[in-house]
Amino acid sequence: MEATNQYAVVTGGTSGIGYELARLLAKDGYNLILAARGEQNLIRVSNELKTEFGIDVIRISKDLFVPAHAFELYNDIKTKNLSIEILINDAGQGQYGEFLDTDLQRELDIINLNISSLVILTKLFLRDMVDQGHGRIMNLSSIASKMPGPWQSVYHGTKAFVQSFTEAVRSEVKDKGVTITALLPGATDTDFFNKADMNDSRIVQEGKLDNAADAAKDGYEAMMNGDDMVVSGMKNKMQVAMSNVTPDSALADKMKKQQGPAREKKEKQVH
Repeated sequence: MEATNQYAVVTGGTSGIGYELARLLAKDGYNLILAARGEQNLIRVSNELKTEFGIDVIRISKDLFVPAHAFELYNDIKTKNLSIEILINDAGQGQYGEFLDTDLQRELDIINLNISSLVILTKLFLRDMVDQGHGRIMNLSSIASKMPGPWQSVYHGTKAFVQSFTEAVRSEVKDKGVTITALLPGATDTDFFNKADMNDSRIVQEGKLDNAADAAKDGYEAMMNGDDMVVSGMKNKMQVAMSNVTPDSALADKMKKQQGPAREKKEKQVH
């Protein structure tokens, strides 16, 4: 596939699934606009992709924990008079802990990042794509969107919003030449758990984390096919299927055990 002179915007494109999606886009010849907070990581990844794939990479450092910066990102891109063919809203974070004890300001920041900035960028770029008659948007959802998540209550809640929002807007624009796809990965081997202070959880200590490149490949193929959503990985497909027939209260109790601290289990075994 040749995508000469077409640009794709990727938020959170310097690590994890976002980075792997950026590589897939670059491999197919898309020029990239990478948006992330860390300037050094932006420089490193943009130089890598330029050298390896011979594409143009524009880097824009923005902190999308601040919704106003999502407007700034869009405006910065508009001033370049580029036609955006693809938007990937990958940037997102979580916070680990019981809701009684977690930091409220941090949770409000996560809601702004995972929801507010995603909605802003989706609306602004979607309007342009509808006007031009074509385009693709991918929103990073999660299998967390399908079940309540004790120990990550706000993160699961934000992903439930992303999933519902993505499916609704997709339906509204399905006859306008633009497709919107949700990617639902499971627990994936990225920096997510470190940033969420979640390394002590059972899901990290005792589970097998999925490969970020595999999740990105599933999402990329679904987006290019114009699919509505894709659950990445057979284990995760089974978990989502079970969640559809399990009461939410039972799902919440199950996730509470799965995501609880591994050390508690070990301490009980010692005593």
